[in-house]
Amino acid sequence: MKELRNEAVGLLVAEQPLRAAVFDHFGIDFCCGGKQTLFDACEKAGLATESVIADLAENDAHAAMQDMPESWLNASLTELTNHIQQTHHAYLNGELPRLQALTEKVARVHGARDSRLVEVVAVFSAMKQEIEQHTMKEDNILFPFMRQLDHGKGLLKASFGTVANPVRCMESEHNDAGEALMKLRVLTDQYVAPEGACTSWLALLAGLAHLDQDLRTHIHKENSILFPKAIKAESAYALC
Repeated sequence: MKELRNEAVGLLVAEQPLRAAVFDHFGIDFCCGGKQTLFDACEKAGLATESVIADLAENDAHAAMQDMPESWLNASLTELTNHIQQTHHAYLNGELPRLQALTEKVARVHGARDSRLVEVVAVFSAMKQEIEQHTMKEDNILFPFMRQLDHGKGLLKASFGTVANPVRCMESEHNDAGEALMKLRVLTDQYVAPEGACTSWLALLAGLAHLDQDLRTHIHKENSILFPKAIKAESAYALC
C-alpha cells in the first residue's frame, strides 16, 4: 500500500470509493474537506494518522475480495457530468420537494414537543433553495461548457472566463451545503428519532440521512474529480 499520509482525502476516496466508510467512521470530511491531506485531517480531528491508515489498509483488503464500486477517476468530462446529472441531480429534483413538505408537516405537528424541528425547517429550506439554484447553474451553464471542452472544441468564449471562476463559486456553495448538513445532524441527534416518534417523523429522519449521504458523495465527485479534471483540460488547450 502506497504512502497515504500526504495524499488528499478526496483523492483517496476517488481511487477507492469504499474508503468513504472509513472516513465517515472517524468523522473525516472527504467531500468539502477533500483537498486536505490525510495527515492534516487527522491532526485537525485529533486522530492518530497511523490508526486511520491501518483501517484504510484493512478496508482495501476487504474491498479487493468483493465487487468494487465504480471509480470515476478515468471517466471523461462528458461521462462524469452525465452521471452527476442523471444520478445526483435527478435524485435532488425529486427528493428535495418531498423532504420540504415532510419537514413542514413534522414541525407543524410536533414542533411544540421539540422546538428544534422549527429550526430544521429553516435550515433545510435555505439549503434547498441554494442547491436548486446551484444545480440549475451546473445543468445549464457549467456542465455544457465542460462537455464542449471534452469534445475537443478548445478554449471557448465563456461569460465566466476561465472555468476556474465558476468552480470556485460551486465549491463555496458546496461548503454552504456541508455546513447546513452539519446543522441538521445536530438538530436531529444525528438523524436518530426520539422514542414514540410518528411514522412521518421517522420517514423525515430517514430521508434526511439518505440525503446527507448522497449529497456528500455528490460533492466529493465534483470537488475531487470533476472540477480538477475540467481545469486540467482547459489548461491543456491553453498550452496548444
